[in-house]
Amino acid sequence: MRILVTGGAGFIASHIVDAYISVGNRVVVIDNLSSGKKQFINNKAKFYQIDIRNETAVKEIINKEKPEIINHHAAQISVRSSVEEPMNDLEINLFGLLNLIESSKRIGLKKFIFASSGGVVYGEAKILPTSEDYHPLTPLSPYGVTKLTSELYLQYYYQTSNIPYVALRYGNVYGPRQNPHGEAGVVAIFAKKMLKGETPTINGDGKQTRDYVYIKDVVRANSSALQARGSGSLNIGTGIQTNVIAIFKHLQGILKTNLKVKYGPAKIGEQRNSCLDCQMAQRVLGWNAKVDLKNGLKETVEYFQQYEKD
Repeated sequence: MRILVTGGAGFIASHIVDAYISVGNRVVVIDNLSSGKKQFINNKAKFYQIDIRNETAVKEIINKEKPEIINHHAAQISVRSSVEEPMNDLEINLFGLLNLIESSKRIGLKKFIFASSGGVVYGEAKILPTSEDYHPLTPLSPYGVTKLTSELYLQYYYQTSNIPYVALRYGNVYGPRQNPHGEAGVVAIFAKKMLKGETPTINGDGKQTRDYVYIKDVVRANSSALQARGSGSLNIGTGIQTNVIAIFKHLQGILKTNLKVKYGPAKIGEQRNSCLDCQMAQRVLGWNAKVDLKNGLKETVEYFQQYEKD
């Protein structure tokens, strides 16, 4: 298959590109390298360094490459940045999405796979684990609003242009290649700091919970989505809540360190608890998470020890 992957130099999508290429797919990557790393891009992928908001460039690439599948991971992913700069969040996450779809309507696109977020679209859900039929959907940040709105746009284009889609609502994805320098990705941030002997900061009281899902499981979901029938949104997580203090203690054990933690103010727009019911992904994709948290954290730490020493 001919597959276009946006954000293919980033943490999650670079792993997906590797998996797609490993089974013989022809992959084209679009990334502006604002946060991704060129060394993460598989050398068998064709790479275009452009911004997804560039209408002319996106249209030219899609008309030239004629992808059968678009896997869309390029995005502004910071909750804090979305609160501080909602217009920038809107331009990247919504205009970028629309630019891709509008440029693809006439090339016979077979499917659009979208990286959504199971945490932010549900907001502060009263039922945990939360299933896809949970209502109301009440995002707590502009980032969450753009993810949910993107799903609605995909539903619209499915109805009006017959472009099937799968929106994968991720839990908190972690693993090798995760960016340890931003404010998203607590596992990578903590691991990198602790490896350097620095004390990580927990925002709030540390009792906020998330559904931590390992990158290898997320990649398998994206591979299964290539063959999925129908259209809609699917949760991709473990169904297990883990708080931030527990993540810190797990890393303490793996690294055999006595480093203490410090606490800072809670982040605006951050929800308290998130956990995903993934039974629908099991039915539709034949998918369920296989990597437990302890082993996933161990592999992540080993990656940072080997490749991210600075």
